[in-house]
Amino acid sequence: MSIELKMAWRNIWRNPRRTLLTIAAIAFASLILVFMLSFQLGCYETMINTSVKISTGHLQVQAKGYLEDKKMRLVIKDPDQVAKLLDSVKGINAYTFRANGFCLVTSDKRTYGVVVTGIDPLREAGVSTIKSLIRKGSYLAEDDETFALIGEHLSNNLKVGINDELTILGQGRDGSIAAAVLTIKGIFNSGIGEFDRNVIMMGLKGFQEIFSMDNSVHETIIAANSLGDVSMVKQEIKDSFSITGENEYLAVPDWMEIMPGLLQGIQIDLFSGIIMYIILIIVVAFSIFNTFLMAIFERTREFGVMMAIGTSPSRITKLVMFESICMTIVGIVLGIIIGSLVTLYFQKHGIYIAGTEDILKQYGIPDRLYPRLSLISASAGPLVVFAITFVSSVFPALKIRKLKPVEAMANV
Repeated sequence: MSIELKMAWRNIWRNPRRTLLTIAAIAFASLILVFMLSFQLGCYETMINTSVKISTGHLQVQAKGYLEDKKMRLVIKDPDQVAKLLDSVKGINAYTFRANGFCLVTSDKRTYGVVVTGIDPLREAGVSTIKSLIRKGSYLAEDDETFALIGEHLSNNLKVGINDELTILGQGRDGSIAAAVLTIKGIFNSGIGEFDRNVIMMGLKGFQEIFSMDNSVHETIIAANSLGDVSMVKQEIKDSFSITGENEYLAVPDWMEIMPGLLQGIQIDLFSGIIMYIILIIVVAFSIFNTFLMAIFERTREFGVMMAIGTSPSRITKLVMFESICMTIVGIVLGIIIGSLVTLYFQKHGIYIAGTEDILKQYGIPDRLYPRLSLISASAGPLVVFAITFVSSVFPALKIRKLKPVEAMANV
C-alpha cells in the first residue's frame, strides 16, 4: 500500500462524522439501485414467463410469413421432422404443436368471431399453464376431438356453460368450409382479457380433420429451460434447420418478435426507471461534491504548509483523490452487500402489493412479486455511482493546483 493511500485512509477519519455521513449516502444510493434494479428485472421476468406460459412459448417454429399474416395455408408440413430436430437441441424444456383457424362461433343466443386453436392435450400441459387455469369443468383428454376449452369472458359473452354446445364455422386449409359442433368441457381464466375473450381450444386431431390440415400444423411452441437460454436455443434450432434445409421455409421467432407490445412496455418502464435512478445519483453526487469541496476549504492552510515544505500540488491532488476513492469504495461495497442481502430475502419470500390484485391479474401477473438478483443488477448501479462520485470529486481536487503557498497558509 502506497504512502499516499495510507495517509488518505487516516485523513478521512479525522472527521469521522462527516466521513460516515458521506459513506452512508453512497451506500444508500448503491443499496437502492441494487434492490430496485433487481426488483424491476424480476418483475419483467415474471411478466414474460407468465405471458409465454399462457399462450406463446419462449419461441416458436412457424412457416415463413405466418407471424405477419396468419393464413391457413402457411403450415409446417412435417411436424415429426421438426420434433426430431428439437429433441436434439439443448436448453429446451418442452414443446408442443398447435394449429389455428379464424371462425365464427355460435351459441343458442349469440355469435362472435374467435380463434380456434387445436392443441395436443398432453404436450400442451408441459408447455403452457392452461391446464392449471381451468376454473370450471376439466381439461381435455388425449382423445377429446369434439370437446373444447373456452375463456371465462367468452363464455359470459356467449352465455354458455359446461356441456353446452357451440357451432364453429370457418375455412379449411384447402378452401373448403370447416364446420363442427363442439361441447364445452372446461372454462379457463388466464387473467388476460383479450386471450379469454377470443380463444377456443380443442383437440389437435379433431382440428386437423375439421380444417383439412392432414398432419400439418401452424406453430411449434417451445418452452426453454430459462429466459436466459432463449437466444442460445434459437440459434441452435436455426443452425439445425440450415443443415437440413428447413430454414428455406421455416422461421424461428422468439417472444420479443411474437409479443412486441410486451417488449415495448418493458422498455418504456425501464427507461422511466432509469430517469428516476439518474435523479437519485445526481442528488448523491451533489452531496458528495459539497462534502469534498468543504473539505478542501477547511484544509486550505494545511495544503499551503505542505506545498511550502516541498510537497508538489500534484501529489496533494493525488492524496485528495485517494481519500474520495476510499470513501466511495467503502460506501459502494456496503451498499452492494446490504442491497444484495435485502434482495435475496425478498427473492425468497416475495413482495405482496396489497390493493393491486385486480390490476396485476389483467396482465397475468401474480400478486406476490419477486426481485431477481443478478450480476448486472448488483453491479450496474454501483458502478455508475462510483463513476459519478469520482467525477464530482475531481473539481474540488483540481482547485488545489491553483493554490499559492503564502496565500493558503494565511487562510483561516
